Amino acid sequence: MNRKVLPGQLAILVLLCILIVVSGYWAFISAADREDGIKRGLDIAGGLYVLLEAEETGDKELDEDAIERAITVIRMRVDELGVAEPIIAAQGDNRIRVELPDVDDVEQAREIIGRTAMLKFIGPDGEEIVTGSHLVRAQAERAPEYTPYPFVSLEFDREGAELFAEASGKFLNQPIAIMLDEEIISQPFVRAVITDGKATIEGDFEFEEAANLALLLRSGALPVELRELESRLIGPTLGQRTEVIAVYAAAAGLLLVLLFMIAYYRLAGLLAGVALIFYLSLVLWALNYLPTTLTLPGIAGLILSIGMAVDANVIIFERIKDELRSGRTPRSAMESGFQRAFRAILDANVTTLIVTIVLFTLASGPVRGFAVTLFIGIICSMFTAIVLTRLLLRLTFKVGFIRSGAYLGVKGS
Repeated sequence: MNRKVLPGQLAILVLLCILIVVSGYWAFISAADREDGIKRGLDIAGGLYVLLEAEETGDKELDEDAIERAITVIRMRVDELGVAEPIIAAQGDNRIRVELPDVDDVEQAREIIGRTAMLKFIGPDGEEIVTGSHLVRAQAERAPEYTPYPFVSLEFDREGAELFAEASGKFLNQPIAIMLDEEIISQPFVRAVITDGKATIEGDFEFEEAANLALLLRSGALPVELRELESRLIGPTLGQRTEVIAVYAAAAGLLLVLLFMIAYYRLAGLLAGVALIFYLSLVLWALNYLPTTLTLPGIAGLILSIGMAVDANVIIFERIKDELRSGRTPRSAMESGFQRAFRAILDANVTTLIVTIVLFTLASGPVRGFAVTLFIGIICSMFTAIVLTRLLLRLTFKVGFIRSGAYLGVKGS
């Protein structure tokens, strides 16, 4: 029986398809912008990779706090270089991974990363009072009965206590500058003569600010020595060429998959292709605006998620074909097929999502990039397969484009 085409719903279908194509185009253009688009990792943008190993010095223990302090110092130094989106993270128990994309002066970067931290207390006369080697403890504390604001408590060793007692008497009611790597991190005023080697830094800051200041102060007397284990310089030309090859490979694979879907599932396959375009635009927008960095393993995760998105459509269309062969009408077969396919799609995707969460939690570096893009891709593919493809099929049926099972890939129907 011929169905009458409804102009209003036909206009909605056409407009929806146009919007999807335009969204995909703008998402690709925005993502391709190397300045404001998706943030590229070291293997794509090029730059410097350094792996450092912390070694104990003296009788102080190498612990998590020491690694965190070393990372804080390195991050401060990297900020001096003006590097966009650097990655400075712990790797294992005693190693630190530093990735600096688009770094200009490699030797300067290596020198800044590797030098020893220098913490100094400088008087108003410009003379050094004590150094980080005299600092025994620096801790953020709260004492509501003493002050409404958090403060940082300091404790010096015997020599530091004597030097600070003399300076606090000399510079009473004057500021003492605290400098880390020649940068002033605090400039408290001396309110009293301190003879016991225990001082406080007060101010109207939040507890997190006080904790960060205490961390910086502890970082000036690092109990570890950082040794460079590995360093690599990745040229931007090589990274960009690799990115182009990966994009072309993904595009060729996607095109072949779409041709197969159209040849095997006819009109339904074409609609699945439109849904895949929207899926890609969702993923690209997410990567563009979420705090993520795209790496080559991340591109691999994206390509894998495309395959899973196609797989979800295949499950749905095969269920619909089974319903058509059992004698159902196209409309009834579509509704029943989506309902029967939903559980299988949900189970398959949820198990993969669990794997991506485990990878992100336990892995590091490029593997985490793979997990992030795969996670985003799976979420977007579930939405497009279950919601958008179903909506497009319903609209196509209502405007009269689906008249029999042949339009859904069932021969002789």
